[in-house]
Order: sequence, then structure tokens, then C-alpha cells
Amino acid sequence: MIDFSGKKGVILGVGNPKSIAWSVAECLHKYGAELALTYLEDPKGRFEKNVRTLGEKVNASIIHPCDVQKEESIPSLMDELSNKWDAVDFLIHSLAFAEQKDLGGSFSASSRDGFLKAQEVSAYSLLPLSAGIAPLMRNNGGGSIVTMSYIGAVLAVPSYNVMGPAKAALESSVRYLAREFGPENIRINAVSAGPIKTLSASGIKNFSTMLQGVADHSALKRNVSQNEVAETTAFLCNNASSGITGQTIYVDCGYNIMAN
Repeated sequence: MIDFSGKKGVILGVGNPKSIAWSVAECLHKYGAELALTYLEDPKGRFEKNVRTLGEKVNASIIHPCDVQKEESIPSLMDELSNKWDAVDFLIHSLAFAEQKDLGGSFSASSRDGFLKAQEVSAYSLLPLSAGIAPLMRNNGGGSIVTMSYIGAVLAVPSYNVMGPAKAALESSVRYLAREFGPENIRINAVSAGPIKTLSASGIKNFSTMLQGVADHSALKRNVSQNEVAETTAFLCNNASSGITGQTIYVDCGYNIMAN
């Protein structure tokens, strides 16, 4: 059994009970980890309320706002972590965003702002987060960073559009960051999960058809569960995966290996 007793980490992307990040939080809490969660500030405070309610269920020690599109937000988060904890063992980056209008229609018609926003939130944000958390991981002699990707990074998936290049940039960034921080025993990997029913996924056109197609053509003839993704993420944060870095690990019931 994986044991995270005495381990501390931060999870970005817990927006609601259906999010992959929340499944990861539940899993790591189950294994004994102490957690920090972040939320995106909004005028009505709905996101904060959701995350604080969920945070109570996993005894989150820190709940702090973080909007990766704001220059001061990531340093503020790192200051909060440094004030409360001497060291951090893991960071989970489960952030992605694309405007609805840039997910449908012709890819070549994607707006400049929409394309850049998808890149900034979904891919670029991993860079300053990794740089920011590295000093706290050094205090522990190393750590693990895990981000969430999708097969749209390497295959042209219908209605995924601007998110495909964003995930491709994310997976490439994982390799470059792994090379940069490897000498400090900081490992960085991506989990490429199969399609899962989340609120974010509801914005993808014909998502239910996509789910059925993956189930029909995957090696295991089914869709992956959120818990399976969470368990793999926990493995990548644990010493059992100490020799793995710079990788994209597919957790999609073998869909990516099949010639359809």
C-alpha cells in the first residue's frame, strides 16, 4: 500500500466533485498526505465556496486563491506554502482552459486570443509553478510534479481544436522541465487520461460519442475511471516511481496502442 504519511503537496484544479483533481485529492488524502488546494477567484465566490467545502473532506491545511493568468498569483501561493510548510513533496497541475468557441468549428478559424489563452493556462502555467515550488522541494531532497494531458496532444481529436496544441506544448514542457530539475531529484511527468465525464469535458461537442468510441476501440474495451487516473498520479508522486521522469503515462485502457 502506498503511504503518504508525513508528505505534503499542493493540488491545482479542484473545481468541483467531478474534476480529476478532486479524485486525486481524495486518493492522496486516503494514503495520508497533507494537502493544499487552490481555487480561482470569481465575483460571486462560488469557486472558493466549492473548494473550501471539498477541502473540509480531505482536511486541507491550506486553501489559497491562484489564477495563473495573473503575474502575482503564483508567487502569492508559494509565499503561503512557505509560511505554513517547511517543504513540499508533490505538486499536481490539473489546469486547462479553452474558450467554448475555439473548441468547435474549424481549427484554422481559432481566435488568436483563444489560442494563446489555451496555451497560457494549460501549458505555460506549469513553468512558473515548477520554478516556484522547486525551492520547497529542495528542502526535502527532491519531489514530484504531475500534470494532466490527453491524447489530443498527439492525435487530431474532433472538437478538441486549440486544446490539442496546448497539450502538445504541455507534454514537451514536461520533458524540458524534467531535464532542468532532474539534477535536484525533482521529477516531472504527465498523465494522459482517457476521456472522463467532467464539467470541463461537457464543453466538447459530441463528448458522449467520443466516450463510446474509446470504449469500443480500447484494448480493455471500456473507459478509464477517475480513480484509476488518481491512483496512477499517486504512484508518480511516490518513491515507487523514483526512476520515472519526463514521461507521458497513458491511463486510457490501452486506447492509444490500438490501430483503429
